[in-house]
Amino acid sequence: MVWSVGLFAYLVGVMHRTSFGVAGLDAAERFGASPAILSGFVVLQLLVYAALQVPVGVLLDRFGARTMVVAGALLMAAGQAALALATSLPLAIGARVLVGAGDAFTFISVLSMLGAWFPARRVPVLTQLTGLLGQIGQVLSAVPLAAILHGPGWTPAFLSAAGLGVVSAIAVLAVFRESPPGSPARPAAPTPREVLDGLRSSWREPGTRLGFFTHMGTQFSGTVFGLLWGVPYLVAGQGLGQGTASALLTLLVAVGIVAGPLFGTFTARHPFRRSYLVIAVIVLTAVMWTVVLLIPPPAPPWLLVVLVVVLALGPPGSMIGFDYARTFNPSRRQGTAVGIVNVGGFSASLLLALGIGLVLGALGGYTPEAFRVAWTAQYVLWGIALVGIVAMRARARRNLRDAGTVVPTLREYVRSLHASR
Repeated sequence: MVWSVGLFAYLVGVMHRTSFGVAGLDAAERFGASPAILSGFVVLQLLVYAALQVPVGVLLDRFGARTMVVAGALLMAAGQAALALATSLPLAIGARVLVGAGDAFTFISVLSMLGAWFPARRVPVLTQLTGLLGQIGQVLSAVPLAAILHGPGWTPAFLSAAGLGVVSAIAVLAVFRESPPGSPARPAAPTPREVLDGLRSSWREPGTRLGFFTHMGTQFSGTVFGLLWGVPYLVAGQGLGQGTASALLTLLVAVGIVAGPLFGTFTARHPFRRSYLVIAVIVLTAVMWTVVLLIPPPAPPWLLVVLVVVLALGPPGSMIGFDYARTFNPSRRQGTAVGIVNVGGFSASLLLALGIGLVLGALGGYTPEAFRVAWTAQYVLWGIALVGIVAMRARARRNLRDAGTVVPTLREYVRSLHASR
């Protein structure tokens, strides 16, 4: 029950986060925004989200999950209410800043309760389920919120979203607890010096940086697609209808929900082979985008469906980054380590969202050829992430071996699997 309420709060948070993705073209008309200005909405939202991850991790270690989730829900509700009533560009941008700030409070706070309530062997799967079931919030954006937006209008749509945010805050206050009754009391709040020492120690841990680059390489492509540029790309860049584009965003979420438990099970059973799954997701995503971008638009609809299916593997892949943070850091700095990991994907996402907006503005707006060029910005980010994963994996494994942990080579691992059969 506690986990379900936390999951509901995160689901509503994802709805808030992705609501601008289905309203991008409407926002451009309402506020007279160019592609670069439109991308600025989401870039600023993601910048606030990413910048707050480490401070939020520190606050989480200090104040606990319940306080953080309630604060996040109320901040996002306030942001959506402000956006509903906004008629000027500065107020609308400020509203998205509130959404980004509240969003930053939510996910890692919900994740932090898993280790207290569930056995360690179940945490990887539950982490995946939390991340992926939470993405149903994107379906709320793509279907009911979009229906209200294109029916009653802008203000009713975002006021409805704000009301749901208040409901989630009330539910968390009533039910959510970060640990079971009878658990040890929360340790004394760390001093500022201890906070800085914990931050440095978390970043120096190669496993934390491995999680950072894992989250970065797997998350940004699908996030930017669902958060801002997916619907404009499918409609203006590929000639699909608004309803078809919304249906593809729903498919993005559905496939991720199916893949998440499979990724979690693999991670729990094969902890020394997590990085191979991560690298496979990154390479497959890059290859799929290459195929789509090489074909002059419009691409065949079936190929766009395959692209969305592959993009759906990114979120469950990014969850593996949090598993690295959990397994390579002591419990006293889990919040800080998870916050560092979460910066990876969202920093890359804001860079890509901004880059696409700038390229579209330079090449004449929402045209198929402009979108085709804009999406190529992804390849630089994938390259950085892959180099980081390979380098940090080597350091993390060396540290494990130095500490006396047996880390089998891939050949030894394959032989052990054959022997067990």
